[in-house]
Amino acid sequence: MNSGNGTPPDESSLALVFSGGGARAAYQVGVLEAIAECAPELDVPILTGVSAGAINATSLAAHPGPFGQAVSDLRREWERLTPTQVYRVEPIRVGGAMWRWAFNMLVRRRKAPPVLRGLMDMQPLKFFLKDCIDFGGIGRNIAAGRLRAAALSATCYNTGQTVTFVQGGDDVELWHRFMRIAVSTRIDVEHLMASTAIPLIFPAQKIENAFYGDGSVRQTAPLAPAIHLGANRIVAVAMRSENPAEACATVSMDYPVAAEVFGLLLHSVFLDSLDADAERLERVNEVLRAVPSGHELPGGLRPVDLLLLRPSRDLAEMARGCQAELPGAVEFLVRSIGGAQAKGSDFQSYLMFQPEYTGPLMELGYEDAKARRGDIERFLAGGR
Repeated sequence: MNSGNGTPPDESSLALVFSGGGARAAYQVGVLEAIAECAPELDVPILTGVSAGAINATSLAAHPGPFGQAVSDLRREWERLTPTQVYRVEPIRVGGAMWRWAFNMLVRRRKAPPVLRGLMDMQPLKFFLKDCIDFGGIGRNIAAGRLRAAALSATCYNTGQTVTFVQGGDDVELWHRFMRIAVSTRIDVEHLMASTAIPLIFPAQKIENAFYGDGSVRQTAPLAPAIHLGANRIVAVAMRSENPAEACATVSMDYPVAAEVFGLLLHSVFLDSLDADAERLERVNEVLRAVPSGHELPGGLRPVDLLLLRPSRDLAEMARGCQAELPGAVEFLVRSIGGAQAKGSDFQSYLMFQPEYTGPLMELGYEDAKARRGDIERFLAGGR
């Protein structure tokens, strides 16, 4: 099929962009399944992601088979994922660090407090990723011409910058913007661990001479890496529903519990940036469309078509209805800050890697994307 202007779409310009969201990223897998039904042999030359979305992007970028098979294998890995394969909590280690921190603050003020290396240990996730992703496949796909570039973003604790690790061909250009830079590298498990390391919850990851944490923390323009890498068409998956359950119709006079506050902070990290960036992109597109034909576009800008797919239901609300329990130590930790209450479900949902929750998320993603099959087919064919 041809695009609306009578010319076939540029196959090298399509990108998939995955945002973060912890266990909620299972929703993205369901969306991918519906897309694969439309185009099982689809070529996606540009793949970018951050946090849990970086795991999905890397899995696709490294897979040796066609798009449909890559998505099928990705779902299989999510189906066998459990919280114990993502994190573990050692109460004695955490409690000891907190006690020493408090003691130093109250009694020994002149000495620096001990370092708290995250409330949870991510070693299980590292072993899981090394087992299910062949990172060398990224380079092989680039050499074969099936992939132009893969990119993962992380936050550098030393500089505060959003650093995007890029693995691509020789023609891929890097960028340097205010608080945003790209570096060329061979993507490995350390980069994934850095991109997914939620501050305070998970420990920072050291790469060369710097420490990195979750890439969503300072990433104000999650669509930018794909655009810098040459995308003219982007399919992005949002984690926020069109009408989230957070509407002000339900006002509580109770003071917010800690888990409710943490959930709001995680929303600002994982959910808000993509929607805000999508709005900016559409406004720029509107301005560029207003430029008379034959005139050079300002500042080297170009229109970039965006297909934004989002949940039809509030994903935190789905967590409230889930009967799955977190591991004992994690359950205790979450309950201690009010996470077991309805108001704390937003925070809890990020940690619920149980199939009882991630399975329905994948099904919802599939059904939501299937309902927009016409839009997806037109977009992939080059139409808007």
